[in-house]
Amino acid sequence: MVNPRPAELVVKVIPEPVLRRLPVYYQYLKKIVQDRPVEYISCTRISEDLNTLAIQVRKDLEITGAEGRPKVGYKVAEVIKAIENFLGWNNTTEAYLVGTGNLGSALLGYQGFKDYGLNIVAAFDSSPEKIGKEIRGKKVLSVKKLPEMIKRMGIKIGILAAPAAPAQELANMMVEAGIKAIWNFAPVKISVPEGIIVQHENLASSLAVLSKRLALLLAER
Repeated sequence: MVNPRPAELVVKVIPEPVLRRLPVYYQYLKKIVQDRPVEYISCTRISEDLNTLAIQVRKDLEITGAEGRPKVGYKVAEVIKAIENFLGWNNTTEAYLVGTGNLGSALLGYQGFKDYGLNIVAAFDSSPEKIGKEIRGKKVLSVKKLPEMIKRMGIKIGILAAPAAPAQELANMMVEAGIKAIWNFAPVKISVPEGIIVQHENLASSLAVLSKRLALLLAER
Protein backbone atom coordinates (compact mmCIF):
# COMPACT_ATOMS: atom_id res chain seq x y z
CA MET A 1 0.00 0.00 0.00
CA VAL A 2 1.34 3.40 -0.97
CA ASN A 3 1.21 6.00 1.77
CA PRO A 4 -0.44 9.27 0.72
CA ARG A 5 1.83 12.24 0.30
CA PRO A 6 1.89 14.71 3.22
CA ALA A 7 -0.51 17.59 2.65
CA GLU A 8 2.29 20.12 2.68
CA LEU A 9 4.04 18.34 -0.23
CA VAL A 10 1.02 18.31 -2.51
CA VAL A 11 1.25 21.15 -4.99
CA LYS A 12 -2.03 22.15 -6.58
CA VAL A 13 -1.73 22.98 -10.26
CA ILE A 14 -3.40 26.31 -11.00
CA PRO A 15 -4.61 26.85 -14.60
CA GLU A 16 -2.62 29.55 -16.40
CA PRO A 17 -5.77 31.55 -17.34
CA VAL A 18 -6.49 31.95 -13.63
CA LEU A 19 -2.95 33.15 -12.97
CA ARG A 20 -3.38 35.71 -15.75
CA ARG A 21 -6.72 36.96 -14.38
CA LEU A 22 -5.61 37.44 -10.77
CA PRO A 23 -3.30 40.41 -11.56
CA VAL A 24 -6.22 42.03 -13.40
CA TYR A 25 -8.38 41.77 -10.28
CA TYR A 26 -5.47 43.04 -8.20
CA GLN A 27 -4.91 46.14 -10.35
CA TYR A 28 -8.63 46.82 -10.45
CA LEU A 29 -9.02 46.59 -6.67
CA LYS A 30 -5.95 48.72 -6.00
CA LYS A 31 -7.39 51.41 -8.27
CA ILE A 32 -10.75 51.18 -6.50
CA VAL A 33 -9.03 51.84 -3.17
CA GLN A 34 -7.04 54.75 -4.58
CA ASP A 35 -10.01 56.44 -6.23
CA ARG A 36 -12.41 56.25 -3.32
CA PRO A 37 -12.71 54.44 0.04
CA VAL A 38 -14.57 51.16 -0.57
CA GLU A 39 -14.60 48.53 2.17
CA TYR A 40 -16.59 45.76 0.48
CA ILE A 41 -17.17 44.74 -3.11
CA SER A 42 -19.23 42.00 -4.77
CA CYS A 43 -18.28 39.54 -7.51
CA THR A 44 -21.10 41.02 -9.56
CA ARG A 45 -19.59 44.50 -9.34
CA ILE A 46 -16.15 43.20 -10.28
CA SER A 47 -17.53 41.17 -13.19
CA GLU A 48 -19.53 44.11 -14.56
CA ASP A 49 -16.57 46.48 -14.40
CA LEU A 50 -14.19 43.97 -15.96
CA ASN A 51 -16.68 42.56 -18.47
CA THR A 52 -16.46 38.98 -17.28
CA LEU A 53 -18.66 36.44 -15.44
CA ALA A 54 -19.40 36.77 -11.74
CA ILE A 55 -19.10 33.01 -11.20
CA GLN A 56 -15.63 33.08 -12.76
CA VAL A 57 -14.55 35.89 -10.45
CA ARG A 58 -15.88 33.97 -7.45
CA LYS A 59 -14.04 30.76 -8.40
CA ASP A 60 -10.80 32.64 -9.08
CA LEU A 61 -10.89 34.44 -5.74
CA GLU A 62 -11.70 31.21 -3.89
CA ILE A 63 -8.37 29.80 -5.09
CA THR A 64 -6.53 32.58 -3.26
CA GLY A 65 -8.34 31.81 -0.01
CA ALA A 66 -10.35 35.05 -0.04
CA GLU A 67 -13.75 34.61 1.59
CA GLY A 68 -16.83 36.65 0.80
CA ARG A 69 -19.68 37.47 3.12
CA PRO A 70 -23.32 36.78 2.17
CA LYS A 71 -25.14 39.89 0.89
CA VAL A 72 -22.05 41.98 1.61
CA GLY A 73 -19.31 40.69 -0.67
CA TYR A 74 -15.56 40.63 -0.22
CA LYS A 75 -13.57 42.96 1.97
CA VAL A 76 -11.36 44.76 -0.56
CA ALA A 77 -8.28 44.94 1.65
CA GLU A 78 -8.50 41.21 2.42
CA VAL A 79 -8.78 40.26 -1.27
CA ILE A 80 -5.78 42.41 -2.17
CA LYS A 81 -3.75 40.75 0.59
CA ALA A 82 -4.95 37.28 -0.42
CA ILE A 83 -3.84 37.80 -4.03
CA GLU A 84 -0.47 39.16 -2.90
CA ASN A 85 0.09 36.14 -0.66
CA PHE A 86 -1.09 33.65 -3.28
CA LEU A 87 1.14 35.05 -6.03
CA GLY A 88 4.07 35.66 -3.71
CA TRP A 89 4.05 39.40 -4.30
CA ASN A 90 4.43 40.13 -0.60
CA ASN A 91 7.95 38.65 -0.70
CA THR A 92 10.28 40.48 -3.06
CA THR A 93 12.09 38.16 -5.47
CA GLU A 94 15.43 39.27 -6.83
CA ALA A 95 16.31 38.88 -10.50
CA TYR A 96 19.10 39.62 -12.97
CA LEU A 97 18.46 41.22 -16.34
CA VAL A 98 20.59 40.33 -19.37
CA GLY A 99 20.60 42.74 -22.30
CA THR A 100 20.44 46.49 -21.82
CA GLY A 101 19.25 47.68 -25.21
CA ASN A 102 16.13 49.83 -25.57
CA LEU A 103 13.80 47.16 -24.20
CA GLY A 104 16.14 46.08 -21.42
CA SER A 105 16.68 49.68 -20.34
CA ALA A 106 12.93 50.24 -20.28
CA LEU A 107 12.45 47.16 -18.08
CA LEU A 108 15.12 48.44 -15.70
CA GLY A 109 13.25 51.70 -15.39
CA TYR A 110 9.83 50.19 -14.72
CA GLN A 111 9.06 50.87 -11.06
CA GLY A 112 5.87 48.82 -11.15
CA PHE A 113 7.81 45.56 -10.78
CA LYS A 114 8.27 46.29 -7.09
CA ASP A 115 4.51 46.32 -6.64
CA TYR A 116 4.50 42.72 -7.82
CA GLY A 117 7.39 41.52 -5.70
CA LEU A 118 10.15 41.67 -8.32
CA ASN A 119 13.42 43.50 -7.78
CA ILE A 120 16.00 43.66 -10.58
CA VAL A 121 19.24 43.95 -8.65
CA ALA A 122 21.73 44.10 -11.54
CA ALA A 123 22.00 44.13 -15.32
CA PHE A 124 24.46 42.42 -17.65
CA ASP A 125 25.64 43.18 -21.17
CA SER A 126 28.48 42.30 -23.55
CA SER A 127 28.94 45.83 -24.92
CA PRO A 128 32.10 47.57 -23.62
CA GLU A 129 30.27 50.88 -24.01
CA LYS A 130 27.67 49.86 -21.43
CA ILE A 131 29.70 47.80 -18.96
CA GLY A 132 30.45 49.77 -15.80
CA LYS A 133 27.77 52.36 -16.40
CA GLU A 134 24.45 52.78 -14.60
CA ILE A 135 21.13 52.48 -16.39
CA ARG A 136 18.03 53.51 -14.48
CA GLY A 137 20.01 53.27 -11.26
CA LYS A 138 21.26 49.72 -11.93
CA LYS A 139 24.92 48.98 -12.56
CA VAL A 140 25.70 47.15 -15.80
CA LEU A 141 28.17 44.29 -15.39
CA SER A 142 29.97 42.20 -17.98
CA VAL A 143 27.98 39.17 -19.06
CA LYS A 144 31.13 37.14 -18.38
CA LYS A 145 30.46 37.70 -14.67
CA LEU A 146 26.91 36.40 -14.91
CA PRO A 147 27.51 32.73 -13.93
CA GLU A 148 29.64 33.68 -10.93
CA MET A 149 27.11 36.28 -9.75
CA ILE A 150 24.17 33.89 -10.10
CA LYS A 151 25.93 31.27 -7.99
CA ARG A 152 27.19 33.77 -5.42
CA MET A 153 23.85 35.53 -4.90
CA GLY A 154 21.62 32.47 -5.39
CA ILE A 155 19.48 34.31 -7.93
CA LYS A 156 16.73 32.10 -9.40
CA ILE A 157 15.03 34.43 -11.91
CA GLY A 158 16.65 35.73 -15.08
CA ILE A 159 15.14 38.30 -17.42
CA LEU A 160 16.42 37.89 -20.98
CA ALA A 161 16.17 41.01 -23.16
CA ALA A 162 19.03 40.24 -25.53
CA PRO A 163 18.92 40.09 -29.37
CA ALA A 164 17.89 36.82 -31.02
CA ALA A 165 21.40 35.64 -31.98
CA PRO A 166 22.93 35.24 -28.49
CA ALA A 167 19.65 34.46 -26.67
CA GLN A 168 20.00 30.67 -26.54
CA GLU A 169 23.63 30.80 -25.46
CA LEU A 170 22.76 33.26 -22.70
CA ALA A 171 19.84 31.10 -21.60
CA ASN A 172 22.17 28.09 -21.40
CA MET A 173 24.59 30.14 -19.30
CA MET A 174 21.79 31.15 -16.92
CA VAL A 175 20.50 27.61 -16.47
CA GLU A 176 23.95 26.08 -15.95
CA ALA A 177 24.66 28.68 -13.24
CA GLY A 178 21.44 27.94 -11.34
CA ILE A 179 18.65 30.06 -12.79
CA LYS A 180 15.32 28.24 -12.45
CA ALA A 181 12.98 30.63 -14.27
CA ILE A 182 13.58 32.79 -17.35
CA TRP A 183 11.34 35.65 -18.44
CA ASN A 184 12.20 35.80 -22.11
CA PHE A 185 11.79 39.07 -24.01
CA ALA A 186 14.24 38.07 -26.75
CA PRO A 187 12.61 37.86 -30.21
CA VAL A 188 13.14 34.10 -30.37
CA LYS A 189 12.00 31.06 -28.43
CA ILE A 190 14.63 29.43 -26.28
CA SER A 191 14.99 25.77 -25.31
CA VAL A 192 15.63 24.79 -21.71
CA PRO A 193 15.92 21.50 -19.81
CA GLU A 194 12.93 19.95 -18.10
CA GLY A 195 12.26 21.57 -14.76
CA ILE A 196 13.21 25.07 -15.89
CA ILE A 197 10.39 27.60 -16.28
CA VAL A 198 10.26 29.89 -19.31
CA GLN A 199 7.75 32.64 -19.93
CA HIS A 200 7.99 33.95 -23.49
CA GLU A 201 6.87 37.51 -24.21
CA ASN A 202 6.65 37.80 -27.99
CA LEU A 203 6.01 41.46 -28.75
CA ALA A 204 5.83 40.82 -32.50
CA SER A 205 3.06 38.25 -32.04
CA SER A 206 1.12 40.58 -29.77
CA LEU A 207 1.45 43.38 -32.33
CA ALA A 208 0.28 41.03 -35.11
CA VAL A 209 -2.84 40.11 -33.12
CA LEU A 210 -3.51 43.77 -32.33
CA SER A 211 -3.09 44.81 -35.97
CA LYS A 212 -5.34 42.02 -37.24
CA ARG A 213 -8.08 42.82 -34.74
CA LEU A 214 -7.88 46.50 -35.68
CA ALA A 215 -8.13 45.64 -39.39
CA LEU A 216 -11.21 43.49 -38.76
CA LEU A 217 -12.80 46.22 -36.66
CA LEU A 218 -12.25 48.86 -39.36
CA ALA A 219 -13.54 46.49 -42.06
CA GLU A 220 -16.84 46.12 -40.19
CA ARG A 221 -17.47 49.86 -40.30
